[in-house]
Parts: sequence; C-alpha cells; structure tokens
Amino acid sequence: MELLPLVFARPGEALERAHALLDAEPGPGPYEASIAHQVIGIWQRDFGELAVGLGHLRRARDLAARSGSADREADVLATLGAAYVHAGRTRRGLDTLDQGVARGTGVTLARVLFRRSYASWVLGRHREALEDLRRAIPILRRAGDIIWSARALTLRATVNLAMGAAEWAQADFAAAERLWDATDQEHDKAVAVENRGLAAFRAGDLPAALGHFDEAARRYAALGTPAFVLAGSRCGALLAAGLAREAAQEADAATELLDRLGGQTTRRAELMLVAARALNDSGDPEAAAARADAAVRSFSAQRREWWEAHARLVRVQARLAAGQASETLLREAVAVAEGLTGLGSPESVQAFLLAGRTATALGRRADADRHLAVAAKARWRGPAVARVDGWVAQALLAEAAGRSRGLLDACRRGLELLDEHRMTLGASELRARVTARGAELATLAQRATSGDPRRFLVWSERRRAVALAVPPARPPDDPELQRDLTAFREISSRVEAARSAGSPVPWLRREQERLERDIRARSLRMRSEGTAPDHRVDARALLAALGDGWLIEIVALDGRLVVLLCGSGRVRAFQAGRVADAAAEAEHARAALRRFAYQGPGGRTALLEEAGRRLQETLLGPAVRHLVGEEPVVVVPPGPLHGVPWALLPALRERVLSVSPSASTWLRARRIEPRGDRVVLVRGPGLATGGAEVPVLADLYGGATVLENGTATGDSVLKEIDGCRIAHIAAHGTFRADSPMFSSLQMDDGPLIVHDLERLRSAPYRIVLSSCDSGTLEPVGADELLGLATALLPLGTAGIVASSVPVHDEAVVPLMVALHQALRSGRGLAEALRDARATLPSSALHQATGWSFSAIGAA
Repeated sequence: MELLPLVFARPGEALERAHALLDAEPGPGPYEASIAHQVIGIWQRDFGELAVGLGHLRRARDLAARSGSADREADVLATLGAAYVHAGRTRRGLDTLDQGVARGTGVTLARVLFRRSYASWVLGRHREALEDLRRAIPILRRAGDIIWSARALTLRATVNLAMGAAEWAQADFAAAERLWDATDQEHDKAVAVENRGLAAFRAGDLPAALGHFDEAARRYAALGTPAFVLAGSRCGALLAAGLAREAAQEADAATELLDRLGGQTTRRAELMLVAARALNDSGDPEAAAARADAAVRSFSAQRREWWEAHARLVRVQARLAAGQASETLLREAVAVAEGLTGLGSPESVQAFLLAGRTATALGRRADADRHLAVAAKARWRGPAVARVDGWVAQALLAEAAGRSRGLLDACRRGLELLDEHRMTLGASELRARVTARGAELATLAQRATSGDPRRFLVWSERRRAVALAVPPARPPDDPELQRDLTAFREISSRVEAARSAGSPVPWLRREQERLERDIRARSLRMRSEGTAPDHRVDARALLAALGDGWLIEIVALDGRLVVLLCGSGRVRAFQAGRVADAAAEAEHARAALRRFAYQGPGGRTALLEEAGRRLQETLLGPAVRHLVGEEPVVVVPPGPLHGVPWALLPALRERVLSVSPSASTWLRARRIEPRGDRVVLVRGPGLATGGAEVPVLADLYGGATVLENGTATGDSVLKEIDGCRIAHIAAHGTFRADSPMFSSLQMDDGPLIVHDLERLRSAPYRIVLSSCDSGTLEPVGADELLGLATALLPLGTAGIVASSVPVHDEAVVPLMVALHQALRSGRGLAEALRDARATLPSSALHQATGWSFSAIGAA
C-alpha cells in the first residue's frame, strides 16, 4: 500500500514505515522524503504533538519544492495549511491552502480543494466549504478516486449536518460508506461509524448515536489513535440525554489528553465549549460562563466566527442562569441570535428563545414577544427535543398574553412530544433524566393552574415519576450483558476482599471500573419501540380509590411547598414551608437516625422527636390540621424529599402510612394482583447478626425457599425471586449517589445491582429489604427517582419495605419478625409495618429503627 493512504488506514504502521524510509541507506530522494515527512507530520498533527507535526510538514514542503513536482508541492501545502489552521494560525493557514490550490492540477487540485474545504469547516465557514466541495467532487468521481471521493462526501455530509440539512447529510454519509466498504482504510472507516452516530444524534436517536460512538471509540482504540472530535460529539449526546456531569468529565479528560500530547488548539477550544455547556446544564453557571468566555477568546483568535457565535450563545445562557439579566446581556443575546441565523445554524432557535427569556426578565414585553415568536416556529420541524423548545417558546408567549388555554395546550403538546421521544429510549436512567427537558413546561402549567387544586394535581402528576409508568426495555437473555454482570460481581467481591485485607490491588479496581462503564454503556444503547402510556391522573378516580383514606401530594413550586390534601371527596391546597428548609430539616432528621444506628441513643431521643415536629411543620403546614381520624395516609413527596423518614412526623406516626413516587404509581400498584404463594428468604454475607431473622421467618412460612451460606448468589436470587409473592432480602445495601443504577445488595458472590434487577421478567409482588440504605433514591430529571426500589415498581412490585438510612442490624431483627407475622395474618405492608413498630421494645434505639423504614407502593 502507498505510504500516504496508509496514514488513515493503519496510522501506526504508516508512521513506522515513514521513519524507516528516512533512515534507510542510501537515503530517499526529495520526492520520496517529502512523502515520508508529510506522513509523519499528518500523524503528529492529528494524533500527537502539533508543533512537531508542523516541523515535519515544513520540511516536506521544502523537499517537495526541490523535487520539481508542482502537484507534490501542492499536496504538501494543503496538508501544511490545514495544520496551521489547527494551530490557530488561521490567516497563514488559508494563505498556504490558497498557494496549494494555485499549484495543483487535476486530481491533486481536487484533493487540495478538499483540504481547503476541511479547513473552512473547522473554521465554521460552511458556505465556502461547500463551494470547494462542489468543485472537487466531480473531478474525484471522474478519476475513480474512491478514497478521496468518500472523504469529500463525508465532509459534505458533516457540513450539511452542521447547517441543519440532516436528510442531505444522511444520503452523503450512506454513499461514502458504500465507497469505504471497497477499501481497507480502517481509520477512515472508524470516522464513518462516528459520523453515523453524529447523524443519528442530530435526528434525535440517542441510543443509536451512543451505540455508534461506542463502536467508533473501540475502532480508534484498536488503531491506537486518540479521537478528540469523537469526544466532543459524544459529549453532545450525553448532554441531550441529561448526563451533564458525565459530559463535563469526558470533555475535561479529552482536554487533559490533548494538552499532554501538545495537540490541536482548535480541538481544545471546541472541548472548552462542550465543557461550558455541560457545566451550565449541571447547575454551575458561573463556571460555565468562565469556560465559555475562554472559548470565545480562543475562537476569536482563530478567526472562527461560526464557533465563536455558539460560544457566545452558551456564555449568555450561563449569565442569564446566574441571574445576570441586563440590557447589555439582552443586546448580546439578540446579536447572537441574528448572527447564528445569518450563519445558518439550527441553534438560532435556542438563541431567540434565550433573547425572549432575557427580555421577559427585564420587563421588555414587546421585545420578548418578537423573539419568542421566532423561536416558536421551531415547534413544527426538526428532532423531538428541538421541537420541545419551540413549544416552550409558544407557552411563554401565551403566558405573557394571559391566554391560559393556549398556555396549557402548548405545555401538553410539548410534553407529549417529549413522551414520544422518551419511549424510544430503552434505559430507565435515560428515560428518567431526559424528563428534565420538560420541567419548564410542567412548571408553567402548574403556575397557570395553581388556583384550581384538582387541575394543579393533574399537572403536578404530569411531571413526576413518568419514567416508572412502564418497565425499561431490558434484554434478560443478552449473553454479553449477563457475562459482564457476573464478572462485575466477581471482580467487586475480590476488590472488597483485598480492601478488607488492607492490600488493595489497583488492577482489580481498574477492571471493576471498566466493567461498570461497559454495563452502563450497553444499557444506554438499548432502544425501545413502546408507546407512551397515559399517565394522567383522574382526580375523581383517585378520590374513589382512596375511600376514607388520605393522599398527601407535596409539590415543590418556585422554591415553596404546596400540599395537596386528597380525601373526603375533595382536593384541597395548602401553602407549607420552603423547599430548602424542608431539605435541611430532613437531613438533620436522617443524621440523627444515623447516629442512633452507629452510636446508640446517647440521650438524643428528645432531639429526634423535635426534628419530627419541625419536619411536620415545614412539610405539611396547615394541612396537618385537616388529617382527621385515623385513616390510612399515602404520601407523595417531590423527588428531593423522598428520603424523609415519614413515620417520624407525629401526625403520621400511628397511621397506616405508605409512600409513593406519584399518585399514578400508587393507583397502578393497587391494581397489581398477587402471584402464587412462593416466599423467598435471602441471607447475604457479613451481617452483624448473621441475618438472624431469616431462620425465624423460615419457620414462620414453612415451605419458603431459603438462600444463604453460599447459595445466595446473584443469579440464584434473581431466579428465585422472579414472580414470587414475597421476597425478604437480609443483606448489606450500598447506595451510589454518583451512579444510582449501581446501588447494590451484597450477595455471596458480590453485589446485586439495579441493572441486575431490571432483568427480572416479573418482580416480586412484595419485597422487604431489611438492609441499610436500600430505600435511598436519587432525584433526577424533572421529578424522577433512581435506585433499588424504583427498579422494581415498573416491573410489577406492588409494595416494598425499605430503609433510607443506616439501621442497627440487631434492632432490625424484631421489627422484621413482627412485620412478617402481621403479613401472615393478612395485613398489607403499610399496616403490617405500623403494627410491627407498635410491638417493638420501648427503647429509643428500637423506636428509631422502626421510624427508619417506609412502606413504598400500595400492597
């Protein structure tokens, strides 16, 4: 194979052969030496140290001039010009490319035009890029130059994609791939896979995009070539999926590697822009504005107007999010919107929406309406997520005009569109996180209906726990997933054993992290072809189902808590405390319960009682006075307050009390029918009491299946609890706030994680988790929850008993025995838990342990 084509087929081999050619005796002539230095320069430019690459390319240029071949010189000038552009020396780069165009003829001219087009794309000069491609592609096709024709089609597709012409781009990508199939250009083929991901992302197909990006990364790794463009593209997809923290980490890691290699300054600026977007989405607007400002300066110095305009957009977004609305900011927002429109960027919609928000914040009603009207046009075209922004603009227009019906219609249609998009996602984590895109629409509707408690209830339900309405698209028989999950348990067990022995093994930890990444990546790539369920709650049906009981739905709106008290045929609304105060009080109460578990009461019982009274006042406000009688109560808290120890509240302490992520979830759980009579008891390793309740429960239930002492392996537990009536798992629990889907229960062969539970075909009808933190849930998205408990609810579990704080192992035993005795007598989980608390010894430790557990669901 010729040396130059080899650099994008097998880069490492090309580099070795180029050095070998220069080191050979006798040395090569100017023509051949020019090619060798050009190959080394390309490798260093794209995969190594840019300054070193420039040195080799300048040497290649000089040798080409000595060779007497104008086409050889033109080819090197094109490569050198692109390298100057990547180094931020834009004027010199374009001048060098122009020199190459002037010297080139025939196919060489077409290849030089391609490189100048590529430089124009890097600079964001898309129309100039398309013009050069218009000249180059016919020449390459007539010459039968498969490799360069494929590259030119790929570049044209990439440019069209940046300008929002997705259909044209996909046609060119497909044509290029057909050409690549006839070559052995492995690096170019990896780029083609990456481009498929980019096209899928722009079309709104996140699972396909992430799958293609993962495959491209695997191919780049096999070739030993870093992929900084891929890092930026993948970060964009992660942001669209609601994974801002992961996007920021990936962008920073890519930037660190680029800096270590001394790589392209153009790529560094692009990664700064990605990181700025990620920081803004993750709630750090000050850091986002600083990063965006640095990106603006870099793009400006590189004369990259298109990129600079997008960096300015993120900077304005971050400053507005930080509360810095001003006339100056409005002028910049308008200038950015108009600039992006002139550049043909699809993100001009975001800019006009931003200008409308800024004008609204300043009370500039006419200006706001004008900008929002432009943004609202996007609701009719483009991918679902982009159209949601159009409906947000339409809702804001209607709100400003006082058109309540128009506002609610826009909110409904935008959320329905998001539902359709959500149901293409197979992973429960993505379904939950992507709901954040609809949070503003739901909030607008809540504000509009806050004076009508029933309608306010319906819209409050519309934003919470919608991801739990249907099970995730799980592949229970996927052998690769099962292999990785089994390996993860084994490696995790070995990591824990090494840590306990005081001799951690670094390679084991690295392998554990690799398996975790692979499991998560496979989950995120899963697709779903389901349809969005109707998760609207019917207030009349809810009140009928409650009978004489009560449902308390607590809603966080604009920093305050609104309590919706449903019962006695009515829905009433009450103003309670501030969200921040409630969160602080909840954490004080949880901290007190943790001290009980680890240190004993130590005279702190009065403090715990006082914490319960403060919590009640903040969370329920005046609604508590209307909780007459002793009827059952269902509490539906907002996501951030799901970990409240609700039984600690004096008004709820003696009641049959259950907790649910939403009223709709509770209604669905009530309709689940018990399955069979099988009872499964699991005793994991390392418990202080040895799981002392399990032998007692085995005697209580007679023919129960007991897994313990080596038989409580992950696969065995999953097999036995699938579809059983009652599962009781006594095992250490670990909640992972950094990655809730890896929250776990410790089995004999390692941790059983949420991804494992999602493989169940039918979850247990009732499940009791007697371990620490087994009921802890992480709030994500609009008002969604991730954790062990929420993995079971959409799979058919009607009721769960779990703790959201650490508990004292010995104090748990009498509570669990009493709970199951009550279940055996025919009581439901919530009633059984209340009665079990009443039978506990009067010590403060046992009382605190009882308050630490909650009944979740409706069984």
